[in-house]
Amino acid sequence: MQFTEFDTKQMLRAIELAKKGRFTTSPNPNVGCVIVNEGKVVGEGFHQKAGFGHAEVNALAIARHQATNATCYVTLEPCSHFGRTPPCALALVKAGVSRVVVAMVDPNPKVAGRGISILKEAGIQVDVGLLTEQAEALNPGFIKRMKFKRPRVTVKMAASLDGKTALKNGLSQWITGKASRVDVQYFRAQQSAILTGNGTVFADDPSLNVRYQELLESPEFDGELVSEQALRQPIRIILDSHNKLSLREKIFKLPGKILLISLVARERSNFSSCTAEVEQVICSSNGSERIDLNELMQCLNEYEINDLWIEAGATLAGEFFKNDLVDEFILYQATKLMGDQSRNLVNLPNFSTMNDIINLKLHSVTQIGDDIRLINHRK
Repeated sequence: MQFTEFDTKQMLRAIELAKKGRFTTSPNPNVGCVIVNEGKVVGEGFHQKAGFGHAEVNALAIARHQATNATCYVTLEPCSHFGRTPPCALALVKAGVSRVVVAMVDPNPKVAGRGISILKEAGIQVDVGLLTEQAEALNPGFIKRMKFKRPRVTVKMAASLDGKTALKNGLSQWITGKASRVDVQYFRAQQSAILTGNGTVFADDPSLNVRYQELLESPEFDGELVSEQALRQPIRIILDSHNKLSLREKIFKLPGKILLISLVARERSNFSSCTAEVEQVICSSNGSERIDLNELMQCLNEYEINDLWIEAGATLAGEFFKNDLVDEFILYQATKLMGDQSRNLVNLPNFSTMNDIINLKLHSVTQIGDDIRLINHRK
């Protein structure tokens, strides 16, 4: 199919609309839709939140009768199943559109071409594959979970120029500047969950939530689009293999959901003092008294976690790398030198050949205040 310049323009608009949902839609994908009749845009929409109207339905509500014989541009194949909302494919058929341009086929096995089939069987022209790469970039975590039944994993770390994350005595606040910390809030706000280990909880007493007032300082965030009440707070996941945490740490006093991952169950009464909604998840050992991370990733699929953000120390970060579970590595590098006695970035095996080392693909380099942000993907 040869797409026109006009087609491309409308799909680019649909992609921009889809981005508006990236702080609220999880576990659903980000989707945008534009409806055009006789060269004029008559309806636009994007998916805002699970259980609310999908992008196509929202666009049709604006287009109303003008959707008859119109062309619909949508970033993801219209759904074909009854979930929290009715199928969008049937809504488009009922509205009488004559053509649907789809950027990509839905990787969800409940859809996976069925929405397209419904449209074609109704006599609607369906053209697939316009700006597919850009559409895939809207939902890398959703695609990962649909295809591999595990979340997309991003490890975030901060280090000095000489690759150190803390002084020998453990002090680390703050290696990077305020601009980087604001940038981290922007990334956190787009995650389904944030994971750390009990070592980080002991050392830093973190909150691991999105601080809305800091988020507002990000030039990438539109506070008028997403209020503090509408913002989705990520699930917090804490690895505490042998139940060493007292549950009196700050993180348990904050509202929100926590998954506490252990090898052995605690008495349920131990959680009575927690303000957070704490759910204990029991996983198997990897053979060395640590949690089996591969089993954990499969378990998190049950919680519909698309994007998993990891803020942890060198040991736990190294375990994710060793298990080949890291999809993205974001490093904030401060223009500081901390000395050879300071703590290293990632604990990895003592590789004996260059063929054994972990290779990453540099995706972007950005100056954030006085720091440098490097985004790397696994090859």
